[in-house]
Amino acid sequence: MNTLVALQDRFQSALKQITDDDVESLAAMITPTQDPRHGDYQANCAMPLGKKLGKPPREVATELVELVDLDGFCDPPEVAGPGFINLRLSDSWLTQQLESIRNDDRLGITSTHTPRTYIVDFSSPNVAKPMHVGHIRSTVIGDALCRTLRLLGHTVVSDNHLGDWGTQFGMIIYGYRHFADKVAYEANPVAELTRVYREVRALIDFHDGTISLLEERQRLQQLQGKVANPEQQVPNSDATASKKARKQLAKLRDSVRRQQAAIAELESKLAKVTDDPETKAKADEHADIGQAVLRETAKLHAGDPENKKLWNEFLPKCREDIEYIYHRLDVTFDEELGESFYHNQLANVVQQLEEKGIARESDGAKCIFLDGYDAPMIIQKRDGAYLYATTDLATIAYRMDRWKPDVILYVVDFRQGEHFGKLFDAASAWEYSDVEFAHVSFGTVLGDDGKAFKTRSGDTVSLEGLLDEAVARAHRVVSENDDAKKHGPELDAEQRNYIAKVVGHAAVKYADLSQNRTSDYVFSFDKMVATQGNTSTYLQYSYARIQNIFARGRVDVREFRRGSAKIVFAADQERKLAVQILRFHEALHEMIVDYRPNVLANYLFQLAKRFAEFYTECPVLNAHDDVSRSSRLLLCNLVACTMKLGLSLLGIQVVDKM
Repeated sequence: MNTLVALQDRFQSALKQITDDDVESLAAMITPTQDPRHGDYQANCAMPLGKKLGKPPREVATELVELVDLDGFCDPPEVAGPGFINLRLSDSWLTQQLESIRNDDRLGITSTHTPRTYIVDFSSPNVAKPMHVGHIRSTVIGDALCRTLRLLGHTVVSDNHLGDWGTQFGMIIYGYRHFADKVAYEANPVAELTRVYREVRALIDFHDGTISLLEERQRLQQLQGKVANPEQQVPNSDATASKKARKQLAKLRDSVRRQQAAIAELESKLAKVTDDPETKAKADEHADIGQAVLRETAKLHAGDPENKKLWNEFLPKCREDIEYIYHRLDVTFDEELGESFYHNQLANVVQQLEEKGIARESDGAKCIFLDGYDAPMIIQKRDGAYLYATTDLATIAYRMDRWKPDVILYVVDFRQGEHFGKLFDAASAWEYSDVEFAHVSFGTVLGDDGKAFKTRSGDTVSLEGLLDEAVARAHRVVSENDDAKKHGPELDAEQRNYIAKVVGHAAVKYADLSQNRTSDYVFSFDKMVATQGNTSTYLQYSYARIQNIFARGRVDVREFRRGSAKIVFAADQERKLAVQILRFHEALHEMIVDYRPNVLANYLFQLAKRFAEFYTECPVLNAHDDVSRSSRLLLCNLVACTMKLGLSLLGIQVVDKM
């Protein structure tokens, strides 16, 4: 049961007797209290309602308290301050709710009365190269949303829209033909394809950078000329004009410094090629590499037998490498159609958009002009090539025809915001105005330097390497804790290795999911596997501690749950823990409102903290009487069940020992 929604429903009935206004919005002003001394929930709707009715808010609050039916649900409400209504759930209602879920695997989480069909588009890596740290956010956020939406009763299609087509394969085909070590390829195909991809990318960047360097130097000359121009010198006659001119001159000089720094950085990158005779010779030999790659890509798209043969050879090897990472992360998909699947549908998409007058030609390209954007959405280039936007529109058409979804979520980083804004507007103008589109954006994973998280050499961190390091660090933590146990270690080598994998993988996921998705966050291995603070390790440890309580007490959990034990509140910590357990449904509801898994993560962290307070103050196995002992064991079990289910929705496992 969602306690907050139940309270809001009851207040809506009372509000309708006072006002014809939007009672739903007024009832939404009932929220959990920040300070338990003021009750469990607080209604703040009397203030805005009093202003609208021309009455003192406290008078309105008093009237609401008289009208709302909370019998058997809450203790008598208390009007405080200028018109706050403090609500305290009755102990009898709390114990009744806890009793009702003690043997319920869903813990009272009811399915929605208005189920919807969701398509969640997430992860979506380019298969031509190994997954890296940049893929972690989309993958774990999307997976958590799918799991939670399903629990709440919605139909969910998880779709991994793979980048298995396009320029990256043109680069690999060119690199394979010119730079591949065939022996290395036979030994480890993906590693060698990755190496040649990077080599091709580096050569393209070198040639593009050489052109950019000339342009940047010309821009520097222009800026220096403006600084040296007598017209920019500071006049002495007019104080206002003098101040303005000084500011302009300071800005110009700052621009010169920034331009010089940018040129120095670009020169440093280019020097890595020019200072290496072998690499420079290769760059000179492949001076046309950028255009050559585009030609290889065009041949692939046109069905060239040789390029298609290589693509068919490379693709399964690349996908196998990616599937291994998904297996480690315990992430699965209902659909994994790559961009290649939609290639033959693109011409028809462009034709339909032209026939409806949505797309038109501009400078030889086919474009969609949308209100609110400076540049159009290009769906076919002058040379006939299609773009990501064209594929995305074809994908929407396919999804609508096959699944008829109510909502399509795209879990993609914030930098694609404009693209998705255009895509949604174009799709709505086309024929899909009834579906709800949402860009579930997220920030960047940063290193200690505040820049995108990379290795010391400046390379992007591979996701496999990230997971390996997390598991290694988790193994050290698990071993140190086990070795420090009072009666000696309890875990053998196999158990330590298993727990390290569960804890390490969980740490990577939770480090991301516990953050507000729209924010950047600094990645830290040490904080990630810490046994204190808001980490998955701390939550998993709380679960394991409860399992240890039952093991030490030789209590069979299943038999105990089916027994006659009742919950009683002899201490304040017991009641606070009960209230927190029953807020689980609220957390899930709030998480889905704006697709933020950190809401659920924070709920679980608060639950773990409440349990720690309870564990410190309320002896369980050594309780002063059997009634308290049984009651506290029931509370412990409900915490463990909530923790296990909540973490599973984040894609995180638990262990019985740590």
